[in-house]
Amino acid sequence: MKIYTKTGDKGYTSLIGGTRVPKHHLRIESYGTVDELNSYIGLIRDQEISAHDKDLLKQIQDRLFTIGSSLAADPEKSKMVIPDLHLEDIELLEKQMDTMNETLPPLKHFILPGGSTVISYCHIARCVCRRAERLSVHLAEASTVDEKVNIYLNRLSDYLFTLARKIANDNKIPENQWIPRL
Repeated sequence: MKIYTKTGDKGYTSLIGGTRVPKHHLRIESYGTVDELNSYIGLIRDQEISAHDKDLLKQIQDRLFTIGSSLAADPEKSKMVIPDLHLEDIELLEKQMDTMNETLPPLKHFILPGGSTVISYCHIARCVCRRAERLSVHLAEASTVDEKVNIYLNRLSDYLFTLARKIANDNKIPENQWIPRL
């Protein structure tokens, strides 16, 4: 199988199901942003973090492929069986955040991104995740999107924020608190 097909040379691509759409189509933007997020998650996994966090991030990458497949499918024409996102996937993120929060100091200020490279990567991934969520919510206004996709992306951005705080705490890196000047 060749990597290049030349079928997209005129600015169109195919959804799962065969429908041709422009490459700027909201559905393409949605799953393309999920793919970008998945790449940033891989970058976080490549850093010096705990084996537990690496394992969980790999599971998240798998779920993001599931989400990307779901968003890449034409809901009216695709007959391909696509893996499902489950409520347990969302609950896993919530449980992980609850566990991390048990050891974190109470959050009393907004946190400015930064502190170390891996913390910054977590914040970049969080921002990309929020963009993916916004695009998916927008797509859901015009087309079919599994509601669990939007919920998962919402929880994932919260998880990435909490992971950034945990990594800072684990490495005794002070959080960059935003203290507004009045």
